[in-house]
Amino acid sequence: MAQKFGGKYSPGGAKVSPQAETFQNARRSRAGGRVNLLFMAPLPLIWKAFTSEPLVMAQYLCALVVLLMAAWLTRSGQEAHDAYDARKVARRPALPRKILGSIFTGGGLALAGLAGHGVVEALIFAAVGFGLHLFAFGPDPLRDKGMEGVNLHQTDRVARAVDEAEEHLRAMSDAIKRAGDRDLESRVERFQQAARALFRTIENDPRDLSSARRYLGVYLLGAKDATVKFADLYSRTRNVEARAEYEALLDDLEENFAARNQKLLLDDKGDLNIEIDVLRERLAREGVHHN
Repeated sequence: MAQKFGGKYSPGGAKVSPQAETFQNARRSRAGGRVNLLFMAPLPLIWKAFTSEPLVMAQYLCALVVLLMAAWLTRSGQEAHDAYDARKVARRPALPRKILGSIFTGGGLALAGLAGHGVVEALIFAAVGFGLHLFAFGPDPLRDKGMEGVNLHQTDRVARAVDEAEEHLRAMSDAIKRAGDRDLESRVERFQQAARALFRTIENDPRDLSSARRYLGVYLLGAKDATVKFADLYSRTRNVEARAEYEALLDDLEENFAARNQKLLLDDKGDLNIEIDVLRERLAREGVHHN
């Protein structure tokens, strides 16, 4: 079904609030066109394989599979790197997928070189492929970030809770696309920005998880279920009343998530002020005066 494009500058377009146009802390995704090219680059090996004798055909097909696996590992590694960069407190990926992608790229090119040329050429292809891949995409994060003085058990709990919450947000995005309305998709994205701001605050101070667990669990699960039901209904009926109620729900959720995030930030500042006051009192007892 054709979908009408609407926006701020379209005739009769919906008004877009400044908040909707703000992409706070937005980053360009690493998993873009370059990674997609990795999936297309090995495809000519199919032609080479089926125009060769059986043994060489098998080598070319193995090279194709290895190179496609390298592309998949690279894309997965780039996505993990994006998630690592988005968080102030993060563990390094358990599996260095981009480095493995470099190794698989070298191995795939070695197999292709062995099939079409010889051992020396295969080794050259392997070295060049590994080096160029590593240069183009870089290594995986190899160190934890912002973990100094952080309780690892609490951090793991937060990571699991945030991962589950992100699943709910992804399900919301998938569901609202069925409604076929760009404005609604943008409205859901605005709510997701508020939710992710809360995620980042909790990640920065895992002690906040206990007071915000309902937001990451119950409230997001309810928002996901409501989005699924609304999208199914709206895609069939275009019910204006249902749309208004759903948008009002998103408004309430966004306000509550933003308020909870602000409260946690204020609590963190209060904790800092207490620490400063205690330290000053100790310094005063030691005879050190603050000017």
